[in-house]
Parts: sequence; structure tokens; C-alpha cells
Amino acid sequence: MKKLLTLLIITSISFSNSFAQNNTTKKADRLYDRFEFVKAAEEYLKLTKDEANNYIISRLADSYYNIFDTKNAEKWYAKIVEENDSEIIYKYAQMLKANGKYKESNIWMNKFSEMKPYDTRAIAYRNTPNYIDKIVEKGKKFNIQNLSINTPYSDFGSTIFQNKLFFISSEKTGFLEKAYSWSNEGYLDIYSSDIDEKGSYSERIEFSNLNSKYHEGIISFSNDGKTAYFTRESFYEKEYEKDKNSNTKYSQIYIYKSTKINGRWMSIEALNINNENFSNKNPMVGPYGEYLYFSSNMPGGYGLYDIYRSKINEDGSVGEPENMGQKINTEGQEGFPFMSVDNILYFSSDGHLGLGGLDIFYSKMIDEKWSNIRNVGIPVNSSADDFAFMIKENEGYVSSNRPGGKGGDDIYSIRKIKPLCDIMLESIILDSTTNMPISSAKTSVTDGSGIINNSKESDNEGFVEFMFECEDEIQLMVSKEGYESKMLDIKFLDIDPPLLKVMLNPIEELIVDEKIILNPIYFDFDKSNITNQAAFELDKLVAIMKKYPEMVIHAESHTDSRGPNTYNKLLSERRAKSTAQYVISKGIDQNRIIGFGKGEDEPVVDCSSGCSKDKHAKNRRSEFIIIKKIN
Repeated sequence: MKKLLTLLIITSISFSNSFAQNNTTKKADRLYDRFEFVKAAEEYLKLTKDEANNYIISRLADSYYNIFDTKNAEKWYAKIVEENDSEIIYKYAQMLKANGKYKESNIWMNKFSEMKPYDTRAIAYRNTPNYIDKIVEKGKKFNIQNLSINTPYSDFGSTIFQNKLFFISSEKTGFLEKAYSWSNEGYLDIYSSDIDEKGSYSERIEFSNLNSKYHEGIISFSNDGKTAYFTRESFYEKEYEKDKNSNTKYSQIYIYKSTKINGRWMSIEALNINNENFSNKNPMVGPYGEYLYFSSNMPGGYGLYDIYRSKINEDGSVGEPENMGQKINTEGQEGFPFMSVDNILYFSSDGHLGLGGLDIFYSKMIDEKWSNIRNVGIPVNSSADDFAFMIKENEGYVSSNRPGGKGGDDIYSIRKIKPLCDIMLESIILDSTTNMPISSAKTSVTDGSGIINNSKESDNEGFVEFMFECEDEIQLMVSKEGYESKMLDIKFLDIDPPLLKVMLNPIEELIVDEKIILNPIYFDFDKSNITNQAAFELDKLVAIMKKYPEMVIHAESHTDSRGPNTYNKLLSERRAKSTAQYVISKGIDQNRIIGFGKGEDEPVVDCSSGCSKDKHAKNRRSEFIIIKKIN
């Protein structure tokens, strides 16, 4: 998830701070720091034969982690888990869970729970040791759909007021608009879109009265519509810290309010609860207008960010922040609170037990006490970050960076489901050139969170069938050696759908004019690590290179022309290297694929005089050039 209004974006490499490097690791560390994780893993692996200390092993495990090799990561984390570092144990348990080893994961969660009995993560686990099964077994509570107003940028947060949807976006609205230097996207601004009677959304427009040259964040309105609360960087107050070595300026996140006077938003002022030593964010006015709910890392909390509320006074000031308590807040992060009219608090957390990074949870306040914390479940929650949940009556919104979206973060509409029922999906797998059935094709289906629900092989006639609940939204993945793999999004109705024909193309059809043509390779915003979607596409390249063992490929990564050329060049180089490293990790000789970062130097569309978003998108591409092919 885009960490709202955080100014410093750092590529994080995870390993325990208790481990230290030495001179023997210099070569491996240098490869690691250059994102050459396959070679780094090879060097760390060599070092384990002579000096298998915890630092080397942790780096080796992290190298595998960064190339999406969860099995080897699990293997090497296992070698240091007995050191009784509670956080290593917790991480190892999560890796086991990622590899579908739920029973083994529970064993180590039990140990973590014994070591840290008062850690809220441990308490939650003890109360529900089989929490993943229970979350999934609860079934689907909502339908979820990507909004038409989402862009290839980051769009998130949602507030409904006077038939308008207000949200946050990093979209650059003009060619000359200054880009945010760390991300190469626009600065975060407030946008709105009108919602008509049919539920359609008008073209998004900027909330120009409140947007500034700084980042703006989540907005909420008083019940009378005269006051708006939103977040903005403390730069606006000329309050920040400066790192003398890097010349980087660090701001806090402040909550501001604006008053509507004669139809115009004016009188912008910082709330009295702000402080130059901590951040306040995610403001949301309660259903009756009495309280302002928000998230803060102010001293005295339970974790990194906690949820608070402050009473809204008649003079417009807000009262002393009240922590919502340890039942809601954990040692992790809690944010994006939403209080419904029936006293249910919905919020995001990575501290409570869930399916992914941030999950949506809820608790009902009864007699000023919170009920047990509940996971909203699938498909609202996924293996990614899910946040900024809101609902009124039966409809609402959630934001997520899950695979398959249009941008870094997307806004999804949600709707409570109808009574559950079963439907049958029948498919036939066919060769696209001969129209003949393909037997023994591997088929699997995943829910919205990317969890595989079932896997089968097609029969001799190419048929395969799956049973699901009505209105499930799933992905059907089909693969067969010698063919291009396919991933299909399927949305069900209340009745059995007609027979689904899945046409697989022979793998050779991906070879066009000395290039291998894949679907776009997407990376997370400002990141270079391989994602699920990227791995799915790159596996096609691996299959071709295994079929042609002497084929040599140049993997080229290109960016659009927005942002500094130097930044674009470095970003494309990191992505090209990660791409090559993934292919090498699948058994392809390192001499057969080389990654090149081209930056913005070789556009397919000339944008020197300006370009539309679609034309910029054509320049953001990965190309796989065949240098040598032996039939």
C-alpha cells in the first residue's frame, strides 16, 4: 500500500538487525545491494560451507525471498529459527503459511506464542489457531469490483458526501505538473466523482479548493457539510526535519480543517492535536458528527500506529485524543477507521491475524466496550494490503493493491452478497490452432486473494469442472507444456454459466519478429521486486528458453518520459535486473539472459510535445529481444 504522505520511499531488504556482516561477505553483499539476488544467493550459499553464521544464512534466505523463491527462503529461514529470535520465528511461520504449510506454520506460531505470551499477535493466535481456515470457511460476505475511475496510478480512500465520491490520487493532471521525485507520479491530491442514480461515476475532477503543492490525504465532512477534515504534510506549516548528510527533508502528517463559506472552501487551519514530533492521519467523522476518528503514532500508544478519537467541540476545535484501546490496537499498524451508524468500527490492521499485509477488521461497541475483533473475510481481504473500508447500508468501498488492479492502489466498490448457493463451472481446454482438446492440462482456481482453492487436470476430452459459491469472483489458471499459459477472470451470476472454452496457443506463437511477446510486466509502485503477475508472465519466457536451450535473450526495461531521466534510468535498470534474475532462478543459464535498463531513451511514442496517459503507457514496457536462436 502507498503509505499515505510518507516522504521517504526506501527499498527495504529484510534481515535481523542482530546479525552483522564481515569482510568475507563483501562480494555477496555487493551483489545483493545491486539486486542481483541469484548471484548473491550463490555467493552466500558458498559461504555457508565454511562459515554458516546467522548473517549469511539470513541474507541467503532474503535473497531467495526477493526473487519469489519462497521454498528456498523457507528452507534457509528454518536453519536460524532455532536461535529463538521471536521475530525470526514469526517470519518463518509466515513463510510456511505462504507455502501452504498451515500445520507447520501453526507449530511455530505456538512457539512464538510461548515466547511472547502478551504479544497481541500471540494472543489472537491462541484464541484462533486455525484462523486461515476459519476466515475462508466463513465464506464471502461481499461482492467487490474495480471502479471505472481508477487509473494506472495510485487511487485510494473513499468518502461519500452529497452523492459524490471523494478519494485520493497520485495522477498527474497535466504534462507540466511537477512529479513527486521519489515516485515519478504526481503528488497526492483530493479528487471527486459524481454518482448518478444508476451508480455510474462521472469523470473525476480535482478538489482544487483544497489541493496544494504538497501531498493531501483522506478527507471527511461534518454532517452539516460546512467543515472538511483532511491530511496534508507539515511542510505547509514550515515544520520539518532535515538530514544533513542526504539533504532529505522529513515532514509529519497533519490533520487540517477547512470551513465552507459562500460555497467555497476557505480558512484552512491545522488542528490543535497536531504535533511536530508525530503524525496524525486518516481522519473520519463519526456517523453522528460527535467524534473525529483517526490514526496516529503519537507517544503512549500500543504499536506503530493506533486508532484514536477526539470529540469535536462546538467551536470547531477537537478534544484530547482518546486511544481506542488494546483490543483494537496492536504492536503493528492500525489505521483507516470508519464508524458506522450501528456502532461498528471498521479498520485496517497488520497486527491482527489476517490473510495478507493489511486486512479489514471490525468490532462493535456495546456499552462502551468492544466486541471480539472479526476479519471481514474474502474477497474484501486478500493476500495484499486492503484498507480504507467504508459501508453505508449495503454498499461501500475498499482500497487495495492486490494483483489485477489498474494501478498501485485501486478503489473497489463492495456490496453485501445474496444468500449463498452453488454453481458449476465447466470448461474445455482446446488447442487454438487445431481446435482439438488438450488432455492433462493443469488447471487451478484462486479467489480474489490469490489463494488456490482447487487444482485439477483436464480429462482425455479436455474437460474440467469446478464447484463454487454463487457470485464468487475467481481466476482460472490453465497451463500445459508446449503452450502459453492463460489466466482468466471469472464472475459468476446466480445460475450455472455456459461451457467455457479455453483456447491455448502453442508457445511458439509468442515468438514474433525476433522478439518474445508477453503481456505487460507490472511492478509494484516504485519497486523492482517480482510480483505474482510478473512471475506468471515470465514463466512463459522460461518455457520458451527451455524449449530452445541455445536461445539468448536481452531483457529490456523501458519507462515513460515523466520524471527525471536519471531516476528513470536507475529504476529501469533495477527492474531489468530483477527480471533477468527471476529467469535465472528458474534454471536458465545466466549467460543466456541479460537485463538492460533503457529508461526513457527509446520511446515507441514521441512525447516531447506531450502525451496522453495511454501513449505514456505504451512507452512503459518490457521487451525480450532474441539475440540467438537455434532451432
